[in-house]
Amino acid sequence: MSEVALKGERDGLAITIGPEGDFDEVCSAIAAHLERGGQFFRGASVLIDLGPRHLTADQLDVLRTLLSDHGVTLTALRGDDPATRAAALKIGLELPFLPTPTTLVAEDYVPANSELALIIRRTLRSGQAVHHQAAVVVLGDVNPGAQVIAGGDVIVFGALRGVVHAGASGDDQRVVCALELAPTQLRIGGYIARAPDEKRRRSRLPFRRKHLQPEVARVQNNTIVVEPWMH
Repeated sequence: MSEVALKGERDGLAITIGPEGDFDEVCSAIAAHLERGGQFFRGASVLIDLGPRHLTADQLDVLRTLLSDHGVTLTALRGDDPATRAAALKIGLELPFLPTPTTLVAEDYVPANSELALIIRRTLRSGQAVHHQAAVVVLGDVNPGAQVIAGGDVIVFGALRGVVHAGASGDDQRVVCALELAPTQLRIGGYIARAPDEKRRRSRLPFRRKHLQPEVARVQNNTIVVEPWMH
């Protein structure tokens, strides 16, 4: 039996989904809650809290449609599973900023002061995620399926092919730099850009494939632009 609870939070309505029960049971439980509420929930924006549960992008889309059918808008996701968080970003959901770094190992530099840069001395592989409230520097690659979320700038001395969010606390003045800039999704503050083959995109990054060079992404005139880095 799935564990589903609806509760009010400071920023609106939250639906908490426990680890038990299959996906169909979860959908049925959410629908039952909304139907019992009648018109009460119509027009509300909701955050879904999944905890450790894993959901795919398609399953998140099903939940979004289910909520929309009841007049509720799914806007954000909170969860511990990196693949689910990446799927949420892929379909345009917000992720509440998490200040605690994860998946760190001994050779990484974790500053005692959380306002200093976090240095990752290795390649981040698929399924790994790093969260830090200041800048993040990666001395290696960020592979597809990996995720870097930083309150400050993100600098990658390698290939950036995963999901990256600089200025995650809402700072549009931050930048993303990489020796090879080819992310599946790139966010700066409240702005988002996806790879050119993404069907649903708000803007397109002008990735250069023929002549790879270090590049920097920043927000200019309300859009993300990419320029050469280190002239």
